[in-house]
Amino acid sequence: MSLHRFFLENQVLAQESAEEFALRLSPDDLKHARVLRLQVGEHIAVIDAATDYFECEIVSFDDDLRVRIASHETNEELGAQVILLQGLAKGDKFDDVVRHATEIGVAAFIPLVCERSVVKLDEKKAAARVARWENIAKSAAMQAGLRSIPEIAQPATVREACDMIAGATCVLVAWEEAGKLTIKEALQNALAATLTPIEDARVAVVVGPEGGLTHMEVEELVSSNAHGFAVTLGPNILRTETAGLIAPAIAIYELGGLQ
Repeated sequence: MSLHRFFLENQVLAQESAEEFALRLSPDDLKHARVLRLQVGEHIAVIDAATDYFECEIVSFDDDLRVRIASHETNEELGAQVILLQGLAKGDKFDDVVRHATEIGVAAFIPLVCERSVVKLDEKKAAARVARWENIAKSAAMQAGLRSIPEIAQPATVREACDMIAGATCVLVAWEEAGKLTIKEALQNALAATLTPIEDARVAVVVGPEGGLTHMEVEELVSSNAHGFAVTLGPNILRTETAGLIAPAIAIYELGGLQ
């Protein structure tokens, strides 16, 4: 059985000098720990602010959660990374994309403000949404047993996003008019052309909003990177929240994940 997992934002366990010490959990995580009814002697997994992995034994759980370190492993190399640029969508669709795409291993999210985006966010609303998505990503990372929490960027226009992904190994724009080029083929072309080992790849996957991407947006995104491609997800027309899971899942699989 896998261990319950907690992330620390401002505590580095290697700097703790006492054999037993309190974990500085967020109020929500402390509440979650109480809901789990964690018991003295039980072991939990902790990823600290330095992204190091610890297995800790609970020594007491009264006002706070006190533990001792049972074992310590430096965090594994990140390996290939897939970043998802997802068009803003109505309702809780973006929430669902963040939750499920985190579970399959997406490393970061860039909410994309497109010409056909129905959702419009001012600065205050954008900050609130990003905070919500960060909490969703953290919860999903804990549930999935991940060793890091995906980063959620502030919502960006297509032009701003192009600057953010210019240095990626390749950019894959999922588009219903892309022709027959698949994600697998595009990745193979980019890795071969750049002589990039799979474990060093940093791949940006772009999915449009409900109304899709315009021709101009696709051209701008593809031309933002020397190895930008418009790619197909097959003959079926997918909802944005469906494409936002399938497209990065295919990329992750082709890069050696989900296997």
